[in-house]
Amino acid sequence: MIDPVVRVARDHDVDDLILLESTSRAALLDARGGRRWLDEHLLVGDGWGREISDPGRVVFVADLEGYPVGFLVVVFEPDGTARIDQVFVLVEARHLGFGDAMMATAVAAARGRSCVRIEGEALPGDRETKNLYERARITARLIVVSSELEPI
Repeated sequence: MIDPVVRVARDHDVDDLILLESTSRAALLDARGGRRWLDEHLLVGDGWGREISDPGRVVFVADLEGYPVGFLVVVFEPDGTARIDQVFVLVEARHLGFGDAMMATAVAAARGRSCVRIEGEALPGDRETKNLYERARITARLIVVSSELEPI
């Protein structure tokens, strides 16, 4: 069994974060609700250096023997909410505990900042992400449904 390593992202992780984010976003293109999520969550791209240094958020990296295999971004909102903005683990590294370890680290960081709640988003039908949140005891409190309407 692998002992998952999670650490705070550093400047030398920027290139890996760009690649992980690109892989994550590509996987969402065909997912139900994925295109809308992509429209609402701008690409960080070469801005990962700013993300890493932003005191209002923490970027965690899942590390497998020096190779980043996942990332999680938690944003600390003024109302005391810790919001999981992005979470992703490479397909080849899933089911090894990296997602759970990143979630536990994010929850600990939220508690360390005296946050009063933690929340995140999962796309419809994305059972892996939903289950990841539920294992961390983060459960659905609102389900938003929508449909595009054709003009008349």
